[in-house]
Amino acid sequence: MLWLRWNGRAGWACPKPCAPHRPTTVISRVLFLLLALLLPAGARAATPQALPAAGTGVVKEVVTGDTLVLADGRTVKLTGIQAPKVNAGRTRPYKWPLADEAKKTLEALALGRSVTLRFGPVHQDRHDRLPAQLTRDDGLWLQGEMLARGLARVYASPDLAALGGELYARESAARAARLGIWALPFFAVRDPEGLGHDYDSFQIVEGRVLAVAMAKGQLYLNFGPDWRTDFTIRVPRRSVRAFRQLHGDPAKLQGTTIRVRGWIYRHNGPEIELVHPEQLERLEPPPVPSPPVPAPPAPILSPPVTPMLAPAGH
Repeated sequence: MLWLRWNGRAGWACPKPCAPHRPTTVISRVLFLLLALLLPAGARAATPQALPAAGTGVVKEVVTGDTLVLADGRTVKLTGIQAPKVNAGRTRPYKWPLADEAKKTLEALALGRSVTLRFGPVHQDRHDRLPAQLTRDDGLWLQGEMLARGLARVYASPDLAALGGELYARESAARAARLGIWALPFFAVRDPEGLGHDYDSFQIVEGRVLAVAMAKGQLYLNFGPDWRTDFTIRVPRRSVRAFRQLHGDPAKLQGTTIRVRGWIYRHNGPEIELVHPEQLERLEPPPVPSPPVPAPPAPILSPPVTPMLAPAGH
């Protein structure tokens, strides 16, 4: 896995330092990677206890449905989820539906309570927030609870390597029950052919990969016959290795139905840049080619029969 520093842009990574250097940063990333690789698969995807505890604090203020402030002044971002935003959009800021409800719910869950912070490989983002998994003093996992109530979506972050399975499971259960945001068309899973009005927004898109291609070191998953106009997933050069480690040979994704999440940008047609491989979920295995039909057996030919001629004179 290639760990890069968080840059705060749609929760993705950037190749340049985005926060003051800390001597422990590289060490913490190496330890986190070893933990994610050495734990059994069930432990990796179970609870935030898969991550080491890194202190506690009392919640003094809830800013949004996924951001709060501790009594000592530290601001914490509930990493791995995205609640409805109060001021979203890169070019036309607007409030998402249920933003106020998500904030009130997190207030009811966390305000005045002691919480334990658990970090992945990144300990501070470019906004000086602490991106942490939070468990309440009674063990309640705040990210898991917001997802289970349908008031947040899974959001790509480095610690999804350890917790992605459980986060996605809670989101899927809430979506199936049409809880919270999942009852609203605004948050509906999109079809690749209907993204023309979704530029500059965070979306979950589900569809079948039509073609896979590499160009200039970048990986492209195309969902239509014309890459100049149809939806595409682009994996930048710096993320291709991590993508292969999680998903295997990209060519085997052709013909597979997948679900991907991220910000929709216009690059030729609509595009999602996939920096964290956990942004992509494979929903079904690739089609199995039909076995070749055996050729019919060759007919068995009898040797030619030479007619018996009667002896001369008879």
